[in-house]
Amino acid sequence: MKQLPTGFSKDFLWGGASAACQMEGAYDVDGRGLSTSDIHEYDKNQDRAHIEKEGGGTLADIKAAIADKEGYYPKRYGIDFYHTYKEDLAYLKEMGFKAFRTSISWSRIFPNGDELEPNEKGLEFYDHLIDEIIKDGMEPVITISHYDIPLHLVTEYGGFANRKVIDFFVRYGKVLLERYKVKVKYWIVCNQVNLIPNVQFGCLGIYDDQVVPEKMEETMYQAVHHQFIGCAKIKEFAKEIDPEAHIGTMIAEGCVYPKTCNPKDVVGAMKRNRVQEYFFTDTQLRGEYPTYMLRHFEEKGIHIHFEDGDEELLKNNTMDFLALSYYYTNVFNHETDTGVPFKSEQNPYLKPTPWEWRADPLGFYNCLNQLWDRYQVPLMIAENGLGAEDVVEEDGSIHDEYRIEYLKAHIEQMKEAVLDGVNVFSYLSWGPIDIVSSSSAEMSKRYGYIYVDLDDFGQGSGKRIKKDSFYWYKDVISSNGEKL
Repeated sequence: MKQLPTGFSKDFLWGGASAACQMEGAYDVDGRGLSTSDIHEYDKNQDRAHIEKEGGGTLADIKAAIADKEGYYPKRYGIDFYHTYKEDLAYLKEMGFKAFRTSISWSRIFPNGDELEPNEKGLEFYDHLIDEIIKDGMEPVITISHYDIPLHLVTEYGGFANRKVIDFFVRYGKVLLERYKVKVKYWIVCNQVNLIPNVQFGCLGIYDDQVVPEKMEETMYQAVHHQFIGCAKIKEFAKEIDPEAHIGTMIAEGCVYPKTCNPKDVVGAMKRNRVQEYFFTDTQLRGEYPTYMLRHFEEKGIHIHFEDGDEELLKNNTMDFLALSYYYTNVFNHETDTGVPFKSEQNPYLKPTPWEWRADPLGFYNCLNQLWDRYQVPLMIAENGLGAEDVVEEDGSIHDEYRIEYLKAHIEQMKEAVLDGVNVFSYLSWGPIDIVSSSSAEMSKRYGYIYVDLDDFGQGSGKRIKKDSFYWYKDVISSNGEKL
């Protein structure tokens, strides 16, 4: 008879996750080119709770940002991880991390993106970084593209909307697979492939006036198609280069609830979840465009151009696992819905935060079960965490019990899903060391177990300080999730 799970597996990968564009800095060192993240200026007057898009702008805005000598662009500097990675990884080792997820800066390897040969200096940095991760007892989990597209591919080609960029992306991916075969077992090809239009610039490389407004939605989905093809080609190469490698896709888990039991809310929520989430995972895990999305495109007058061989490529190169980020949930109200993905109402039953990311641990349990029931593929929690404003006390301590409370509640619900038989094999909490926020480009929104003494304008000592959550998560890992 089938044995019931009793908890997390012995080889469960506890750890954390970050991204090159939010922590490395050194944007102009060792031949690195500018990327989409490098022109995200910090705005002290922004409305934190209602950020419509992350960076980008018109082509003129992009060129102005490149030439700007006055504004502050935090992602160019991060927390200087490029120079401090050994010391920073030592903190993670002390906590007992089993895995560490990071990304590779595409423009550090191909500064413009369309070169024929990679930048060896950039590769050497990642040689050392990956070796250090392994030396410190952690499994490296590497994201190939994490909002870090070479800016030249945007201004000269129009990003992934141009099919030529597939070849540049695959060349880049193939270089990484060949360079780090055996060393890296887990690859996430693209970070949060579904997070459009919020991150159309960082994820797809599309600028605001690239096409007329009525053609923008079609352009984005065409770019998504090209990204799907690039992912499938990289998976195809991976099977040849390193058959032991696991190639995954990743989504921002954005499941919405119906606001009421009104059938219009229930059916509307189902359709919204299909468009903003399941379309992406259905395509990459099942190997073909779902019929509901083809109907959606037809009804909206959206035409996606397929070339000969695209359908076969998708069918033969489905992803091995599904990685997801999870932070909050929203509700669908048919009376106020605008039809735009990720534009939903706040749940009145959940507590607000300064950034209006309302925590929902039970929603975590719900989404894990829903995804497992739908796909039956291994699930990686690639991001989960609480962004908050931490206070350093006079004695240097940081009491972040709110973060412990958030993480504890989510890990408890993750365990409930595991007890249901859901194959979750890794929990990588977001930003174990404070980094620049992806959405708001600020340091004040802190996720880490380790505080970094830098403010929103990059001023400070850069000193690292352990928070109370550092010791709590260390106990969680050593007890394999039993001591919460």
